[in-house]
Amino acid sequence: MAESIARRDAADVIEACSAGLSPLGYVPALTTQTLAANGYSIESLCSTAITRAVWDAADMVVNMSGIPKQHAFIDCGKVEDWDVQDPYGTDPVLYQTIYEDIQRKVAQLAERLREAGQKDAPGKLGGGKVVGDHEK
Repeated sequence: MAESIARRDAADVIEACSAGLSPLGYVPALTTQTLAANGYSIESLCSTAITRAVWDAADMVVNMSGIPKQHAFIDCGKVEDWDVQDPYGTDPVLYQTIYEDIQRKVAQLAERLREAGQKDAPGKLGGGKVVGDHEK
């Protein structure tokens, strides 16, 4: 969900890409239904593992796996942990609640990146490639 939300709501500061530590191999139907019901694109969403190439290309990795970054990654310097419940296997109401939580977190991250960009180079927006590591 975070990838789709970031692509629409924060494309000015986030180049979103989703890759999981333990991908399902498919995007659950309730994920696509929740995104579509809230007006987000589900095109090109897929469930893939984080590869070395994706890791190397990322400026930031958002960890939503539930595993603390120091246990999930060898180099966790560019990793930010987000405490987000995994909706997989639950009902549409919980999917919506988790969607709203992720949407808030993406908005907060985007605002931080915008503010950082204004401090670093007035008139330009900060940001970069952000990889989320969960299939939500």
